[in-house]
Amino acid sequence: MAKTKRKTKYVCQECGYESAKWLGKCPGCHNWNTLVEEIEASPSGNRHTLGVGGVKSSRKPESITAIESQKEPRITTSMKEFNRVLGGGVVPGSLVLIGGDPGIGKSTLLLQISSQLADKELPVLYISGEESTRQTKLRADRLGIKSNLLYVLSETNLLDIANQVEQIKPSFVVIDSIQTIFREEVSSAPGSVSQVRECTSELMKIAKSNSIPIFIVGHVTKEGAIAGPRMLEHMVDAVLYFEGERHHTYRILRSVKNRFGSTHEMGIFEMKEEGLREVMNPSEIFLEERSQGAAGSTVVASMEGTRPVLVEIQALISPSSFGNPRRMATGIDSNRVPLLMAVLEKRVGLMLQNQDAYIKVAGGVKLDEPAIDLAIAVSIASSFRDQATQPEDIFIGEVGLTGEIRRVSRIEQRVQEAAKLGFKRVICPSKNLEGWTVPKSIQVVGVNTVQDALEVGLAR
Repeated sequence: MAKTKRKTKYVCQECGYESAKWLGKCPGCHNWNTLVEEIEASPSGNRHTLGVGGVKSSRKPESITAIESQKEPRITTSMKEFNRVLGGGVVPGSLVLIGGDPGIGKSTLLLQISSQLADKELPVLYISGEESTRQTKLRADRLGIKSNLLYVLSETNLLDIANQVEQIKPSFVVIDSIQTIFREEVSSAPGSVSQVRECTSELMKIAKSNSIPIFIVGHVTKEGAIAGPRMLEHMVDAVLYFEGERHHTYRILRSVKNRFGSTHEMGIFEMKEEGLREVMNPSEIFLEERSQGAAGSTVVASMEGTRPVLVEIQALISPSSFGNPRRMATGIDSNRVPLLMAVLEKRVGLMLQNQDAYIKVAGGVKLDEPAIDLAIAVSIASSFRDQATQPEDIFIGEVGLTGEIRRVSRIEQRVQEAAKLGFKRVICPSKNLEGWTVPKSIQVVGVNTVQDALEVGLAR
Protein backbone atom coordinates (compact mmCIF):
# COMPACT_ATOMS: atom_id res chain seq x y z
CA MET A 1 0.00 0.00 0.00
CA ALA A 2 1.41 3.37 -1.01
CA LYS A 3 2.17 5.83 1.70
CA THR A 4 0.01 8.91 1.78
CA LYS A 5 1.91 12.11 1.21
CA ARG A 6 2.12 14.35 4.25
CA LYS A 7 0.54 17.70 3.60
CA THR A 8 2.22 20.86 4.77
CA LYS A 9 0.84 24.30 5.46
CA TYR A 10 2.27 27.65 6.50
CA VAL A 11 0.96 29.11 9.76
CA CYS A 12 1.55 32.63 11.08
CA GLN A 13 3.15 32.46 14.52
CA GLU A 14 1.53 35.75 15.56
CA CYS A 15 -2.15 35.45 14.60
CA GLY A 16 -2.64 31.85 13.42
CA TYR A 17 -3.35 32.63 9.74
CA GLU A 18 -2.95 29.53 7.54
CA SER A 19 -1.77 29.51 3.94
CA ALA A 20 -1.06 26.79 1.38
CA LYS A 21 2.16 28.54 0.31
CA TRP A 22 4.78 30.68 1.99
CA LEU A 23 4.17 34.42 2.10
CA GLY A 24 6.59 37.10 3.21
CA LYS A 25 3.86 39.22 4.76
CA CYS A 26 0.97 37.71 6.70
CA PRO A 27 -2.41 38.83 5.28
CA GLY A 28 -3.97 38.47 8.74
CA CYS A 29 -1.77 40.58 11.03
CA HIS A 30 0.45 42.22 8.36
CA ASN A 31 3.68 41.13 10.08
CA TRP A 32 6.70 40.11 8.03
CA ASN A 33 8.43 36.69 8.10
CA THR A 34 6.02 35.11 10.59
CA LEU A 35 4.74 32.19 8.45
CA VAL A 36 6.37 28.89 9.38
CA GLU A 37 5.95 25.56 7.62
CA GLU A 38 4.05 22.94 9.62
CA ILE A 39 2.83 19.43 8.85
CA GLU A 40 -0.93 19.11 8.92
CA ALA A 41 -2.32 16.98 11.74
CA SER A 42 -3.63 13.54 10.89
CA PRO A 43 -7.40 12.94 10.95
CA SER A 44 -8.91 12.87 14.42
CA GLY A 45 -9.86 9.24 14.09
CA ASN A 46 -6.20 8.14 13.89
CA ARG A 47 -4.91 10.45 16.59
CA HIS A 48 -4.02 9.24 20.03
CA THR A 49 -6.34 10.77 22.62
CA LEU A 50 -5.35 11.56 26.17
CA GLY A 51 -6.66 9.50 29.03
CA VAL A 52 -8.24 12.36 30.92
CA GLY A 53 -9.63 14.69 28.26
CA GLY A 54 -10.20 12.36 25.30
CA VAL A 55 -13.37 10.54 26.49
CA LYS A 56 -16.30 10.71 24.07
CA SER A 57 -19.33 12.47 25.51
CA SER A 58 -22.66 10.64 25.75
CA ARG A 59 -24.61 13.63 27.06
CA LYS A 60 -27.91 14.64 25.49
CA PRO A 61 -29.38 18.12 25.15
CA GLU A 62 -31.55 19.28 28.05
CA SER A 63 -34.24 21.92 28.28
CA ILE A 64 -32.91 24.99 30.02
CA THR A 65 -35.92 24.97 32.37
CA ALA A 66 -35.08 21.41 33.46
CA ILE A 67 -31.51 22.26 34.43
CA GLU A 68 -31.13 22.77 38.17
CA SER A 69 -29.67 26.16 39.16
CA GLN A 70 -26.60 25.78 41.32
CA LYS A 71 -24.24 28.46 42.53
CA GLU A 72 -20.66 27.41 41.84
CA PRO A 73 -18.58 27.44 45.03
CA ARG A 74 -15.34 29.37 44.73
CA ILE A 75 -11.93 28.54 46.13
CA THR A 76 -10.68 31.60 48.01
CA THR A 77 -7.02 32.38 48.60
CA SER A 78 -5.44 34.46 51.35
CA MET A 79 -4.90 37.34 48.87
CA LYS A 80 -8.06 39.44 48.78
CA GLU A 81 -6.75 41.40 45.80
CA PHE A 82 -6.33 38.18 43.80
CA ASN A 83 -9.84 37.04 44.77
CA ARG A 84 -11.25 40.41 43.75
CA VAL A 85 -9.72 40.27 40.25
CA LEU A 86 -11.20 36.81 39.67
CA GLY A 87 -14.63 37.93 40.87
CA GLY A 88 -14.55 36.45 44.38
CA GLY A 89 -12.19 33.50 44.12
CA VAL A 90 -11.12 30.63 41.86
CA VAL A 91 -13.99 28.83 40.12
CA PRO A 92 -13.59 25.01 39.96
CA GLY A 93 -13.13 23.78 36.40
CA SER A 94 -12.05 27.19 35.09
CA LEU A 95 -9.15 27.74 32.70
CA VAL A 96 -7.34 31.03 33.41
CA LEU A 97 -4.62 32.60 31.23
CA ILE A 98 -2.19 35.01 32.90
CA GLY A 99 0.29 37.02 30.84
CA GLY A 100 2.98 39.57 31.54
CA ASP A 101 6.48 40.72 30.70
CA PRO A 102 9.40 38.39 31.54
CA GLY A 103 10.55 38.79 35.15
CA ILE A 104 7.48 40.77 36.21
CA GLY A 105 6.51 38.19 38.87
CA LYS A 106 4.01 35.78 37.28
CA SER A 107 5.71 32.65 38.61
CA THR A 108 6.16 34.24 42.04
CA LEU A 109 2.47 35.15 42.23
CA LEU A 110 1.24 31.70 41.19
CA LEU A 111 3.69 29.94 43.51
CA GLN A 112 2.42 32.02 46.43
CA ILE A 113 -1.21 31.28 45.47
CA SER A 114 -0.36 27.56 45.19
CA SER A 115 1.19 27.59 48.66
CA GLN A 116 -1.85 29.30 50.18
CA LEU A 117 -4.22 26.73 48.69
CA ALA A 118 -1.94 23.87 49.78
CA ASP A 119 -2.02 25.27 53.33
CA LYS A 120 -5.81 24.83 53.20
CA GLU A 121 -5.33 21.06 52.74
CA LEU A 122 -5.92 21.30 48.96
CA PRO A 123 -3.43 19.35 46.81
CA VAL A 124 -1.77 21.59 44.22
CA LEU A 125 0.26 20.54 41.16
CA TYR A 126 2.75 23.15 39.92
CA ILE A 127 4.14 22.21 36.50
CA SER A 128 7.15 24.14 35.27
CA GLY A 129 8.36 23.69 31.72
CA GLU A 130 11.04 26.37 32.00
CA GLU A 131 12.71 25.50 35.32
CA SER A 132 13.84 22.34 37.03
CA THR A 133 12.33 21.24 40.31
CA ARG A 134 15.43 22.42 42.17
CA GLN A 135 15.15 25.89 40.66
CA THR A 136 11.50 26.03 41.71
CA LYS A 137 12.55 24.88 45.18
CA LEU A 138 15.03 27.78 45.42
CA ARG A 139 12.24 30.26 44.73
CA ALA A 140 9.99 28.49 47.24
CA ASP A 141 12.69 28.74 49.93
CA ARG A 142 13.03 32.48 49.26
CA LEU A 143 9.28 32.88 49.64
CA GLY A 144 9.18 30.76 52.80
CA ILE A 145 6.95 28.06 51.25
CA LYS A 146 6.82 24.76 53.16
CA SER A 147 3.62 23.00 52.08
CA ASN A 148 3.51 19.21 51.91
CA LEU A 149 0.55 19.22 49.50
CA LEU A 150 2.32 21.42 46.94
CA TYR A 151 3.67 19.07 44.26
CA VAL A 152 6.23 20.32 41.74
CA LEU A 153 6.78 18.70 38.34
CA SER A 154 9.23 19.70 35.61
CA GLU A 155 7.59 18.35 32.45
CA THR A 156 6.69 19.55 28.95
CA ASN A 157 4.94 16.49 27.49
CA LEU A 158 1.17 16.99 27.69
CA LEU A 159 0.43 13.25 27.86
CA ASP A 160 2.68 12.83 30.92
CA ILE A 161 1.11 15.92 32.52
CA ALA A 162 -2.39 14.49 31.98
CA ASN A 163 -1.34 11.17 33.56
CA GLN A 164 0.06 12.95 36.63
CA VAL A 165 -3.15 14.95 37.00
CA GLU A 166 -5.11 11.71 36.87
CA GLN A 167 -2.91 10.09 39.55
CA ILE A 168 -2.57 13.01 42.01
CA LYS A 169 -6.10 14.41 41.46
CA PRO A 170 -5.10 17.94 42.52
CA SER A 171 -7.53 20.72 43.41
CA PHE A 172 -5.44 23.32 41.56
CA VAL A 173 -3.00 23.11 38.63
CA VAL A 174 -0.47 25.66 37.32
CA ILE A 175 1.15 25.38 33.86
CA ASP A 176 4.26 27.59 33.54
CA SER A 177 4.26 28.20 30.62
CA ILE A 178 1.94 27.11 27.80
CA GLN A 179 4.63 27.93 25.19
CA THR A 180 6.84 25.11 26.53
CA ILE A 181 4.18 22.36 26.51
CA PHE A 182 3.94 20.07 23.48
CA ARG A 183 1.73 17.27 22.24
CA GLU A 184 3.46 14.40 20.43
CA GLU A 185 0.78 14.08 17.73
CA VAL A 186 1.44 17.64 16.56
CA SER A 187 4.60 17.75 14.46
CA SER A 188 5.41 21.45 14.95
CA ALA A 189 7.78 22.75 17.63
CA PRO A 190 6.65 23.75 21.15
CA GLY A 191 5.40 27.32 21.24
CA SER A 192 4.05 27.23 17.68
CA VAL A 193 0.46 28.14 16.91
CA SER A 194 -0.59 24.52 16.40
CA GLN A 195 1.01 23.31 19.64
CA VAL A 196 -0.40 26.15 21.75
CA ARG A 197 -3.88 25.67 20.30
CA GLU A 198 -3.93 21.90 20.73
CA CYS A 199 -2.43 21.91 24.23
CA THR A 200 -4.82 24.59 25.45
CA SER A 201 -7.77 22.66 24.03
CA GLU A 202 -6.72 19.51 25.90
CA LEU A 203 -6.10 21.40 29.12
CA MET A 204 -9.59 22.86 28.83
CA LYS A 205 -11.04 19.35 28.54
CA ILE A 206 -9.08 18.25 31.61
CA ALA A 207 -10.30 21.27 33.60
CA LYS A 208 -13.97 20.90 32.64
CA SER A 209 -14.24 17.12 32.94
CA ASN A 210 -12.54 16.98 36.36
CA SER A 211 -13.64 20.38 37.82
CA ILE A 212 -9.98 21.32 38.32
CA PRO A 213 -9.06 25.00 37.98
CA ILE A 214 -6.00 25.35 35.74
CA PHE A 215 -3.86 28.49 35.49
CA ILE A 216 -1.64 28.74 32.42
CA VAL A 217 1.12 31.30 32.01
CA GLY A 218 1.47 32.90 28.58
CA HIS A 219 4.42 34.83 27.19
CA VAL A 220 3.78 38.27 25.74
CA THR A 221 5.02 39.84 22.52
CA LYS A 222 7.02 43.07 22.31
CA GLU A 223 3.73 44.94 21.80
CA GLY A 224 2.46 43.60 25.15
CA ALA A 225 -0.13 41.12 23.80
CA ILE A 226 -0.11 37.45 24.75
CA ALA A 227 1.95 35.49 22.23
CA GLY A 228 0.27 32.89 20.06
CA PRO A 229 -3.05 32.80 18.21
CA ARG A 230 -5.75 35.27 19.22
CA MET A 231 -8.15 32.37 19.66
CA LEU A 232 -6.17 31.36 22.75
CA GLU A 233 -7.82 34.22 24.65
CA HIS A 234 -11.24 33.16 23.38
CA MET A 235 -10.79 29.57 24.56
CA VAL A 236 -10.03 30.31 28.21
CA ASP A 237 -12.51 31.48 30.86
CA ALA A 238 -10.46 34.43 32.11
CA VAL A 239 -7.49 36.46 30.87
CA LEU A 240 -5.33 38.30 33.41
CA TYR A 241 -2.45 40.66 32.71
CA PHE A 242 0.30 41.20 35.27
CA GLU A 243 1.73 44.66 34.64
CA GLY A 244 4.26 46.97 36.22
CA GLU A 245 7.38 49.01 35.70
CA ARG A 246 10.70 47.29 36.23
CA HIS A 247 11.97 50.36 38.10
CA HIS A 248 9.02 50.34 40.54
CA THR A 249 8.04 47.75 43.13
CA TYR A 250 4.29 47.96 42.46
CA ARG A 251 2.54 45.45 40.23
CA ILE A 252 -0.99 45.57 38.80
CA LEU A 253 -3.04 42.44 38.11
CA ARG A 254 -5.76 43.36 35.62
CA SER A 255 -8.57 41.22 34.19
CA VAL A 256 -9.50 41.88 30.56
CA LYS A 257 -11.84 38.90 30.27
CA ASN A 258 -13.73 37.02 32.97
CA ARG A 259 -16.72 34.73 32.46
CA PHE A 260 -17.31 34.54 36.20
CA GLY A 261 -16.85 38.15 37.29
CA SER A 262 -16.34 41.77 36.34
CA THR A 263 -13.89 42.68 33.61
CA HIS A 264 -11.36 45.51 33.98
CA GLU A 265 -10.99 44.61 37.66
CA MET A 266 -7.64 45.59 39.13
CA GLY A 267 -5.51 44.34 42.02
CA ILE A 268 -2.39 46.08 43.32
CA PHE A 269 0.65 44.23 44.70
CA GLU A 270 4.03 45.33 45.97
CA MET A 271 7.11 43.25 45.21
CA LYS A 272 9.10 42.58 48.37
CA GLU A 273 12.15 40.43 48.98
CA GLU A 274 9.93 37.76 50.53
CA GLY A 275 7.41 37.88 47.67
CA LEU A 276 4.35 39.83 46.59
CA ARG A 277 2.34 41.71 49.20
CA GLU A 278 -1.14 43.00 48.40
CA VAL A 279 -1.92 46.71 48.64
CA MET A 280 -5.38 47.18 50.16
CA ASN A 281 -5.75 50.93 49.46
CA PRO A 282 -4.17 51.77 46.08
CA SER A 283 -5.50 55.36 46.08
CA GLU A 284 -3.04 56.29 48.82
CA ILE A 285 -0.18 54.80 46.79
CA PHE A 286 -1.05 56.78 43.65
CA LEU A 287 -1.42 60.07 45.56
CA GLU A 288 1.37 59.82 48.15
CA GLU A 289 3.91 61.78 46.06
CA ARG A 290 1.51 64.41 44.72
CA SER A 291 2.91 67.95 44.87
CA GLN A 292 0.61 70.50 46.47
CA GLY A 293 -0.30 73.69 44.59
CA ALA A 294 1.28 72.71 41.27
CA ALA A 295 -0.38 73.95 38.09
CA GLY A 296 -1.52 71.21 35.72
CA SER A 297 -2.30 68.63 38.42
CA THR A 298 -5.79 67.24 39.06
CA VAL A 299 -7.22 64.17 40.78
CA VAL A 300 -9.92 61.95 39.30
CA ALA A 301 -11.92 59.08 40.79
CA SER A 302 -11.78 56.32 38.17
CA MET A 303 -13.62 53.00 38.34
CA GLU A 304 -11.46 49.92 37.85
CA GLY A 305 -14.06 47.19 37.63
CA THR A 306 -16.06 47.50 40.85
CA ARG A 307 -13.42 49.52 42.73
CA PRO A 308 -13.03 53.33 42.71
CA VAL A 309 -9.39 54.45 42.50
CA LEU A 310 -8.16 58.02 42.95
CA VAL A 311 -5.41 58.87 40.46
CA GLU A 312 -3.47 62.04 39.72
CA ILE A 313 -3.45 63.38 36.15
CA GLN A 314 -0.63 65.76 35.21
CA ALA A 315 -0.47 68.09 32.21
CA LEU A 316 2.35 70.25 30.88
CA ILE A 317 1.46 72.88 28.26
CA SER A 318 4.33 74.84 26.71
CA PRO A 319 4.77 76.95 23.54
CA SER A 320 5.80 74.91 20.53
CA SER A 321 9.05 75.58 18.67
CA PHE A 322 7.86 73.79 15.53
CA GLY A 323 5.02 74.13 13.06
CA ASN A 324 3.27 70.99 14.28
CA PRO A 325 2.76 71.03 18.08
CA ARG A 326 3.37 67.74 19.89
CA ARG A 327 0.57 65.83 21.63
CA MET A 328 1.94 63.10 23.91
CA ALA A 329 0.03 61.03 26.47
CA THR A 330 1.01 58.28 28.91
CA GLY A 331 -1.62 56.17 30.62
CA ILE A 332 -4.57 57.38 28.50
CA ASP A 333 -5.63 57.16 24.86
CA SER A 334 -3.44 59.62 22.94
CA ASN A 335 -6.35 60.44 20.60
CA ARG A 336 -8.32 61.88 23.51
CA VAL A 337 -5.84 64.72 24.12
CA PRO A 338 -6.26 66.64 20.81
CA LEU A 339 -10.03 66.10 21.04
CA LEU A 340 -10.26 67.74 24.49
CA MET A 341 -7.86 70.51 23.45
CA ALA A 342 -10.12 71.27 20.48
CA VAL A 343 -13.11 71.53 22.85
CA LEU A 344 -11.16 73.92 25.10
CA GLU A 345 -10.24 76.05 22.09
CA LYS A 346 -13.73 76.21 20.60
CA ARG A 347 -15.92 76.31 23.73
CA VAL A 348 -13.68 78.04 26.28
CA GLY A 349 -11.49 80.21 24.07
CA LEU A 350 -8.06 78.89 25.09
CA MET A 351 -5.47 79.42 22.33
CA LEU A 352 -3.84 75.96 22.34
CA GLN A 353 -3.09 75.40 18.64
CA ASN A 354 0.54 76.56 19.03
CA GLN A 355 1.17 74.71 22.32
CA ASP A 356 2.88 71.39 22.98
CA ALA A 357 0.83 69.14 25.29
CA TYR A 358 2.20 66.35 27.52
CA ILE A 359 -0.32 64.37 29.60
CA LYS A 360 0.59 61.71 32.14
CA VAL A 361 -1.27 59.49 34.58
CA ALA A 362 0.93 59.30 37.68
CA GLY A 363 1.78 55.88 39.11
CA GLY A 364 1.86 53.92 35.85
CA VAL A 365 -1.90 53.30 35.76
CA LYS A 366 -3.78 53.05 32.46
CA LEU A 367 -7.20 54.72 32.38
CA ASP A 368 -9.68 54.26 29.54
CA GLU A 369 -13.11 55.31 30.85
CA PRO A 370 -14.87 58.51 29.67
CA ALA A 371 -15.26 59.83 33.24
CA ILE A 372 -11.65 61.09 33.24
CA ASP A 373 -12.31 63.62 30.46
CA LEU A 374 -13.09 66.54 32.81
CA ALA A 375 -9.93 65.99 34.90
CA ILE A 376 -7.78 65.98 31.73
CA ALA A 377 -9.43 69.16 30.41
CA VAL A 378 -9.02 70.97 33.74
CA SER A 379 -5.37 69.92 34.06
CA ILE A 380 -4.67 71.23 30.53
CA ALA A 381 -6.34 74.56 31.30
CA SER A 382 -4.58 74.75 34.68
CA SER A 383 -1.15 74.31 33.09
CA PHE A 384 -1.91 76.72 30.22
CA ARG A 385 -3.07 79.46 32.60
CA ASP A 386 -0.38 78.53 35.16
CA GLN A 387 -3.16 78.48 37.75
CA ALA A 388 -3.29 75.59 40.24
CA THR A 389 -6.45 73.77 41.26
CA GLN A 390 -7.42 73.33 44.89
CA PRO A 391 -5.50 70.34 46.31
CA GLU A 392 -8.66 68.95 47.95
CA ASP A 393 -10.77 68.90 44.75
CA ILE A 394 -11.82 65.89 42.66
CA PHE A 395 -12.95 66.21 39.03
CA ILE A 396 -15.31 63.62 37.49
CA GLY A 397 -17.20 63.80 34.21
CA GLU A 398 -17.36 62.99 30.51
CA VAL A 399 -16.82 65.92 28.13
CA GLY A 400 -18.91 66.17 24.96
CA LEU A 401 -17.87 67.92 21.76
CA THR A 402 -20.24 70.80 22.51
CA GLY A 403 -18.51 71.37 25.84
CA GLU A 404 -21.23 69.79 28.00
CA ILE A 405 -20.42 67.59 31.02
CA ARG A 406 -22.21 64.26 30.71
CA ARG A 407 -23.37 61.82 33.37
CA VAL A 408 -21.03 59.06 34.62
CA SER A 409 -21.74 55.73 36.31
CA ARG A 410 -21.30 54.83 40.00
CA ILE A 411 -20.90 58.38 41.23
CA GLU A 412 -21.77 57.37 44.80
CA GLN A 413 -18.81 54.97 45.12
CA ARG A 414 -16.45 57.55 43.63
CA VAL A 415 -17.54 60.26 46.08
CA GLN A 416 -17.31 57.90 49.06
CA GLU A 417 -13.73 56.98 48.11
CA ALA A 418 -12.84 60.67 47.84
CA ALA A 419 -14.38 61.40 51.24
CA LYS A 420 -12.52 58.47 52.79
CA LEU A 421 -9.18 59.94 51.69
CA GLY A 422 -9.95 63.41 53.05
CA PHE A 423 -10.95 65.32 49.91
CA LYS A 424 -13.36 68.18 50.56
CA ARG A 425 -15.03 68.85 47.21
CA VAL A 426 -16.11 66.91 44.12
CA ILE A 427 -16.88 68.66 40.81
CA CYS A 428 -19.13 66.35 38.78
CA PRO A 429 -22.02 66.48 36.25
CA SER A 430 -25.22 68.11 37.51
CA LYS A 431 -27.22 65.11 36.25
CA ASN A 432 -25.42 62.89 38.77
CA LEU A 433 -26.74 64.78 41.83
CA GLU A 434 -30.10 63.01 41.88
CA GLY A 435 -31.13 59.83 43.67
CA TRP A 436 -28.45 59.43 46.34
CA THR A 437 -27.27 60.96 49.61
CA VAL A 438 -24.04 62.97 49.69
CA PRO A 439 -21.68 62.18 52.63
CA LYS A 440 -21.60 64.98 55.23
CA SER A 441 -17.81 65.30 55.13
CA ILE A 442 -17.63 66.33 51.46
CA GLN A 443 -19.20 68.93 49.17
CA VAL A 444 -20.47 67.95 45.71
CA VAL A 445 -20.71 70.69 43.05
CA GLY A 446 -22.67 70.02 39.87
CA VAL A 447 -21.55 71.61 36.60
CA ASN A 448 -23.10 71.59 33.12
CA THR A 449 -20.22 72.74 30.89
CA VAL A 450 -16.43 72.78 30.82
CA GLN A 451 -16.58 76.56 31.27
CA ASP A 452 -18.53 76.09 34.53
CA ALA A 453 -16.00 73.51 35.77
CA LEU A 454 -13.07 75.85 35.09
CA GLU A 455 -14.80 78.72 36.88
CA VAL A 456 -15.32 76.52 39.93
CA GLY A 457 -12.04 74.56 39.87
CA LEU A 458 -9.62 77.36 38.95
CA ALA A 459 -11.23 80.17 40.97
CA ARG A 460 -8.90 82.00 43.31
